[in-house]
This record gives sequence, C-alpha cells and structure tokens, in this order.
Amino acid sequence: MPLNSRSTRSLLHSVDFEYTPQRFTVYTARDLDRISQLDQLSAELRHEMKVVSSVLPFRVNDYVLSELIDWQRVPDDPIFQLTFPQRGMLSDVHYNRMDMALRSGMEKQGVRALANEIRAELNPHPAGQLDRNIPRDADGEPIQGLQHKYKETVLFFPSQGQTCHSYCTFCFRWAQFIGNKALRMATTGAERLYDYLRLHPEVTDLLVTGGDPMVMKSRQLKSYLEPLLHPEFSHIQTIRIGSKALTFWPQRFISDDDADELIELLHHLVLAGKHVAFMAHYNHWRELDTDIARAAIRRIRDTGAEIRSQGPLLAKINDNPDDWAKLWNEQVKLGIVPYYMFVERDTGARRYFEVPLYKAWRIYRDAMKQVSGLGRTARGPSMSAGPGKVEVQGVTEVNGERVFVLRFIQARDHDLVQKPFFARYDEKATWFDQLQPVQGQELPFAEALN
Repeated sequence: MPLNSRSTRSLLHSVDFEYTPQRFTVYTARDLDRISQLDQLSAELRHEMKVVSSVLPFRVNDYVLSELIDWQRVPDDPIFQLTFPQRGMLSDVHYNRMDMALRSGMEKQGVRALANEIRAELNPHPAGQLDRNIPRDADGEPIQGLQHKYKETVLFFPSQGQTCHSYCTFCFRWAQFIGNKALRMATTGAERLYDYLRLHPEVTDLLVTGGDPMVMKSRQLKSYLEPLLHPEFSHIQTIRIGSKALTFWPQRFISDDDADELIELLHHLVLAGKHVAFMAHYNHWRELDTDIARAAIRRIRDTGAEIRSQGPLLAKINDNPDDWAKLWNEQVKLGIVPYYMFVERDTGARRYFEVPLYKAWRIYRDAMKQVSGLGRTARGPSMSAGPGKVEVQGVTEVNGERVFVLRFIQARDHDLVQKPFFARYDEKATWFDQLQPVQGQELPFAEALN
C-alpha cells in the first residue's frame, strides 16, 4: 500500500485530544541550580545531588518535572527517585572521595579523572557485553555498535540514538552517557549491520536500542530501517525499538516537528510485512497517567505496531505488588502487552535499588494474583545475566532443603532454555552469581561464574 494511501492519511490526523505543544527543555548536572522545584529541598540534599551527578549521568526535562513528579512527596516520590541522583547511589567510599574533591575546589580535569576511576569500579558493562556479545564480520573483525548474544536477535546501537530524553537513575546502560568513547557502544553507519544480517539468515529480530532511538530524527531512523524491506532481508521478521520516550517525552509521537513522519514510518513498516514491536520501558503506573502519554500510546497502536512493556523491580520506586498490578492492569486496558519484570542488573547504582531474589519473587507472585490472564504475559523476575535470562520461578523444598526454582527464559546455550534447575535458598542473594548449587548438583551456568 503506498504511503499516501487513504489509511495513512487518516492515521496522520488521528490525534484525538486538545494539547498545547511543549518546547523540549533539558537539564543536566550543570543545571541543577536552575531547577526551581529543587528550591524546596535542603542545601545538603542539593549538594548530595551534585556529588552523585559528578559520577553518574543525570538528565531530566520539563515534562518530567511538571507532569510526572509529585513535588509534595519529594524525596520519596517514585518518579523523583527514578530521575534524580540520591546519595545512596554511591558507596560511602566513593561518595566521600568525590565530596572531598568538590569541596576542595579541585579543577574540572581532576574531578573528571576521579569520576572515571569510580565509574570503572561500578561494572560499567555487565554480562560480558564488550567481551562476549560483539559479533565479527566475514574477515573476523569485530563490528562495533552491534551485539549478538542470542541466535535470533541482533542489537543495533545507532550513534544518533545514544542519549535519552531523561536518564533513569538505575540504568544499566549508564556508561553510554558519560562521554567515554572506550565504554560507548555505537556505530555511525548501517552497512556493516546489513552485511552481518546477510551472513546470518538465522537472525529474525533486530532490536534498535541505545540510549533511546526515539531521540533520533525520523529521517535518520527511516534511513536505517527502510533498507530492511528489501527481499534479501526477508528473514528479519521483527523490528524492535527499545524506548522510554512514551514516559519521558510522549510529545515525540504527537507534537514534535517530525512526529507525523515517525508515525508514517511505523505504519509503512507494518504494511510492508514487518512485525514492529515498540519495547517500552515502564517503571511505575504514574508514567501512564497523563493525557498526552495515553494519546501517544493510541497513536503508535493505530500504526499496527504493538507495544510491549518491560522494566526492573526497584527498591524505593516499585518494590510492592500493588504498584505492579496497577501498572499491568492499566497497560492491558491501554492495549500494551506486559512483557518482563527484570531484576536490577549488577552495575551502576544497583546497591541502592536491588531487591533480594526471594522478595522479588513474592512481589511478582502477589502482583500476578491481581491481574487477569491478559496481564500474566509478564515474565519474571528475570536476571539478564551473562549466560542468559534467568527467571526465578519460585521457592520449594528438595530432599528437605529449601531451594530456589529457576529456569532460563533465553540462553546462549539453547539446550538450557526452559529447563528448570535449583539453587540453595538465600535471603541475601540479589543476583545470579550469589547463588549456590544444591548438594549433588551443578548450576548450569557454573562455568560462567569462574
């Protein structure tokens, strides 16, 4: 169907509520003193933010400040915790080192060097991203800006999409945003991607990720994706787009200058036979609770693309079953498919947000009790670890010993997928590498722990 068809023209006029276009205004660490809402906080809290944001990336925009954060609940408001730096995100040792540097008036170059030292100790690239996931071309040369961990799926990091409308404080991709090229995954061109896909007909899914691809101009995204409609890429059945824009800047789909062009592109890909899956990152039901966010969801769904939701379980943000049940129920109502509840990854500020695995499972189970079958598509709690996605399925007893029941939802070794296995029950364990084997058995990923 041609792009100027009646259905496409109708789609481009499908915004169904009154809105006032909003100018995108962003604040970073150097702008903390310009955020008027922070004036209500103590000088000590504002100083702590400056210390932490000297190490971990910070970025927020006016929409988040004015529409999503309940400033009467700060600092306990979940969206405030999601977007603003907190002292506990650094260890006491790291915090004190940076605090002393700033108070002493250390020059910027010295502060940057200290920040890089601290960052290097925060596991900036977990799960072997730079060691085990980088594919190679026909000559054996590594291809930067791609990852290929699972047989069916290739991740693509276009350089124009390696930032976000705002930053999540828990983000496992935080190393993309600190200006260190050695830690950044990105590519400026797609030819090597296309060459790689030609060599690998087993790949069915391409995930465009970041950062956030939705910070790109629509014409840039189009230049990357439309070539995949050529018959030689018929094996690419699904195009996934990982994004937080539905939360942090839903205007991207409604009122940005090229919003119509983006909607047209998604519709075109669907009409051409591709399954377009918008992988939306959600952490709290409040993110769904504005008129423009709901309008953006409707507009994406009208293209024929589907929206799937995923996000980690986070202390201080969503570590209770009621918030998850409300999130999933609201998403089902809006036509979003709940997809994953993740365990906070072992990187960055993880110790501030991590939840013990036994508690994560209880939260997941108690949330599932409150949703219909359509909401029970959400899998989890799942750890995206080096060997694969390890799901905590429950707690039981084996030969009189209390154990975790686990399985691989996805794995590098396909023989491990969907096979249940056990690990000793441990109420302190927060990540897969803290698990111990049950007597007489081995963990299927024991080799990865050595």
